[in-house]
Amino acid sequence: MGSLATNGDSAYEFFNVIDGKPRPAKEYHQVLDPRTEELLWDAPIASSEDLDDAVEAAARAFKTWKNSTVAERQKAVHDVASCILENVDILTEVQMRETGKSRTMSKFDVERAAWHFEYYRTVALEDEIQYEDDTIRIIGTHVPIGVLGAISPWNFPLILSTIKVVSALATGNCVIIKPSPFTPYSLLKFCELAQSVLPPGVFQAINGGADLGERMTLHPGIHHISFTGTIAVGQRILRNCAGTLKKVILELAGNNACIVCDDADLDKVVPQVATGALFHAGQVCVASKRVYVHESLYDRFLDLLIEESKKFAVDDDEKSPFFSPLSNRVNFDRAVGFIEDCRKNGYKIVAGGQVKPTGKGFWIPPTIVAKPPEDSLLVREEQFAPIVPVLSWSSEADVIARANLDNAGLGASLYTPDLERARRIARQLESGTVWINQFERPHHAGFFGGWKLSGFGGELGKQGLLHYCHIQTLQIAKT
Repeated sequence: MGSLATNGDSAYEFFNVIDGKPRPAKEYHQVLDPRTEELLWDAPIASSEDLDDAVEAAARAFKTWKNSTVAERQKAVHDVASCILENVDILTEVQMRETGKSRTMSKFDVERAAWHFEYYRTVALEDEIQYEDDTIRIIGTHVPIGVLGAISPWNFPLILSTIKVVSALATGNCVIIKPSPFTPYSLLKFCELAQSVLPPGVFQAINGGADLGERMTLHPGIHHISFTGTIAVGQRILRNCAGTLKKVILELAGNNACIVCDDADLDKVVPQVATGALFHAGQVCVASKRVYVHESLYDRFLDLLIEESKKFAVDDDEKSPFFSPLSNRVNFDRAVGFIEDCRKNGYKIVAGGQVKPTGKGFWIPPTIVAKPPEDSLLVREEQFAPIVPVLSWSSEADVIARANLDNAGLGASLYTPDLERARRIARQLESGTVWINQFERPHHAGFFGGWKLSGFGGELGKQGLLHYCHIQTLQIAKT
């Protein structure tokens, strides 16, 4: 299997990967290290011709790959998992530099990416008898769609990309993936390494900006788009795909509510809420973006959260390996805008609030804002940063209504030892996933999809594979 020595120059050379081969580009760009603000390596920029060549190669590969057996696909995804783990050091290093994550967090991401492939080694869709009587037998089968165009985000470039790649491969599709231009390196390197265990054209990677993503969504040779990113871009993708009636999966913004009930054990709950809000500096699609605490617990909760937030230290990987800088200047500037809005409006910042406390790197320390108005920017919009509004509530009906914003359909969390109460509240939350007595993290075996403005379709788990295939019904007469 493909592997690279971490001390060789080739480990830090990056290419578009088309038809099984690395392809140099005519143009390149560089990305800033979020910790040092220094430029990293050259990243290739794919041309329109590169995209066309990749689509043509995928179409050729699909003629064979669509006929592969489940056992053959499961062997392939296992081989890809092994390839990832054999190259964990270089993938960890590259992703660490492009995202600003600690080495501990980056290595965890790489290993988690391999878990996604290993899960589908034993999970597959089977034909289903939908109906049968004396005259007819009806069978539902699952047919590959064709060429998937995957457009990936920058916050978890390997974890979130591998979900799309393995879902496509496990269902007999071919995939062309475009990394975020903010974090191109780890995904390009992963795709290059995976060529050693996959047929040419089955998995390809091309790097570029929004213009390349636009061309992918409009390309007639791409049959399916899977995108993770903002609501505005997701809406544009959906409009573009309507022209050729592409299948579409969109995982969009999650202005997720966290509800702490009056019977919660704060000594247990506060560390969970802090992790849910501050892990990777809040740059998680399902992070706790709005925290609602019952008024009877509010003051003590706030004091404990302020103390707990001190464990998420700026630029101290040994003390706080799961906190990080903002991953790029664009998100950093946006986060600064949230803090400035809080100051301008006189909201009570009870912790943090500084910008670039170390002088270099896109750092914002954990920032807690007590009881900003419900119509404030910080509550109304997803901040995607370590800036946490903590609000109070007294009525279940009221907090549920406040939680159910149109941009809050991705996830929610809920803390109460009363599981009957938890289930009752959870079923009234308009979110694709509700985490009960735990902070929010998607599980590879659980279907994950957003509602309302937070998404369209979904991924993960066995059910997620249904969004990567056609369902064909065979109606067989009995004679």
